[in-house]
Amino acid sequence: MSKGNDTSSLEQEIEATRERLAGTIDQLIYRSNPKTIAGREVATLKAHFVDVEGQPRTDNILKVLGGVVGVVVLFVVIRKVAG
Repeated sequence: MSKGNDTSSLEQEIEATRERLAGTIDQLIYRSNPKTIAGREVATLKAHFVDVEGQPRTDNILKVLGGVVGVVVLFVVIRKVAG
C-alpha cells in the first residue's frame, strides 16, 4: 500500500466518524430538549389512562381515584383527631 492510500482511507474514516458523532450529538440534543422530555412524559401518562383506541382505561382511573379519596379521608381523620 502506498502512503497516499493510507492517508486517503484515514481521511475517509475520520470523516465517517465525524458524521456519526454529529448524528449522536443531534440525537442527544433532541432527547434532552425540555419540550421533548415533557412530550414524552405526557404521552407516557396519557398511555396509562387511555388505551391505543382512545378509550379510557377505567381500571387505572379508578385506582388513582381510590388513592386520592383515601388520602383525602386520611387528612380529614388526622385533622379531626388533632383538632
